[in-house]
Amino acid sequence: MQHLELVEGLILCGGQAQRMSGQDKGLIPLNAKPLYEYGMKRLAPQVGHLMINANRHQEVYEKSGYPVYRDTYPGFVGPLAGFHVGLSHCKAPYLAIIPCDSPLFPDNLVQLLFQHLESQQADIAYVVTRNAQQEKQSHPVFCLIRNGLKNHLGAFLDSGQRKIDQWFSGLRSTEVMFASDEAFTNINTPEELLQIESLIK
Repeated sequence: MQHLELVEGLILCGGQAQRMSGQDKGLIPLNAKPLYEYGMKRLAPQVGHLMINANRHQEVYEKSGYPVYRDTYPGFVGPLAGFHVGLSHCKAPYLAIIPCDSPLFPDNLVQLLFQHLESQQADIAYVVTRNAQQEKQSHPVFCLIRNGLKNHLGAFLDSGQRKIDQWFSGLRSTEVMFASDEAFTNINTPEELLQIESLIK
């Protein structure tokens, strides 16, 4: 992507992973490597700088060489707490966000999000796909956000709201259709971890 310096990247590793027995999902081994490293290596070439949102084992994530920030909203309030952290520390005009549990996302993710956000003059661009039944699937944690929305998001969280789509609905957001639904598969169970392992192998 051209103009990498315009975009900073954020990997969300702050969730509780309740369906994975409460493990720190970003550190779960996938073919002998921590899961978050796959996203890190795919996202790093697409952005100018990278940071990690993690609420546990910060010292392990710091070995990546990237800055690590914990949620400022207590009690695991969900991905939007990570969004808020990213916007609090982002120094670039745009922030690209990915979850730590989807290691197959495209190498041109940020480029396509950026192109649509600019062409639509939107605040947020996020991924949608179609599943095998041709039903539209939203993947809002894969998104590109204009910097400067921290206070807007903070007010939303302070009001007790937590849902990403509700926050998006109050802003100029645009969907970006990607061809491969499988590329945005995320890992929520041990069975899904095995499926992803077989795909990567």
